[in-house]
Amino acid sequence: MSRRRHRQPEEHENHERWLVSYADFITLLFAFFVVMYSISSINEGKYKVLSETLVGVFNDQAKTTKPIPIGDDRPQTVTPAQPLVQDADQTEAAMGKSDALQTIADDVRNAFGDLISSNQLTVRGNELWIEIELKSGLLFGSGDAIPSDLAFTIVDKVAGILKPFDNPVHVEGFTDDQPIRTAQYPTNWELSSARAASIVRMLAIDGIAPQRMAAVGYGEFQPVDTNTTADGRGHNRRVVLVISRNLEVRRSLTGSGTSGATPDAALRRAGTQSATATTNPPAKSGAVKSPSPKP
Repeated sequence: MSRRRHRQPEEHENHERWLVSYADFITLLFAFFVVMYSISSINEGKYKVLSETLVGVFNDQAKTTKPIPIGDDRPQTVTPAQPLVQDADQTEAAMGKSDALQTIADDVRNAFGDLISSNQLTVRGNELWIEIELKSGLLFGSGDAIPSDLAFTIVDKVAGILKPFDNPVHVEGFTDDQPIRTAQYPTNWELSSARAASIVRMLAIDGIAPQRMAAVGYGEFQPVDTNTTADGRGHNRRVVLVISRNLEVRRSLTGSGTSGATPDAALRRAGTQSATATTNPPAKSGAVKSPSPKP
């Protein structure tokens, strides 16, 4: 008997095999362009610096012929150095700063008469600095440094008064001795500093130059009243804006705080130092007559 040959089933022809080659081609093409882009990409900033340097070296004759100085290169002169500020200029600058402080104190009293009469705001000072003391309850919630709506109104008025002058300002934050232990404010140091910084930030938003300002937090360590009563603790929770005659006075006050500071001889000498000229400040005569801060 003859054997039957079994036919193998014909394989189905795949008409989509070209997609494999096409995908490989696209992948290689993409990789090629990525490599080309990475090679051609440069740091424009570094390229600009290098370009300017090379242009200066090859085109600027002064740079190529001027010798490299060794040691101090000081001009020789026989004329003695003149003082930058004469005594008369110092006296005039000091009087101008005193007039500015008087003007600021008067303007604050006129703008906040209602708060002053209710003992929520106090203005005091001397010929070297003035203080605008505000109860913390006016500005912040209990144990918080987020300004209230009233705080924005008050600070906006204060900023309008300070804008015409260039006197340095530092904001002091104080608390009572009640401990605070939160994630945001582990101690009263953080709370008092955050409150002072909030006021500084608000003043900057209202147009006061940041270079004039500083924020200081003293915690509970400079009380003005007893912490054994609720009323005394309320007096100790305060924010004080200190407007100084010049930067030297501000630095002296920042180190010690204004709670126990008095215009002694050292501070008076600092107050005679020159400062940058004011920008058209309104001038008034006289000195601030308010008593000095109580220790």
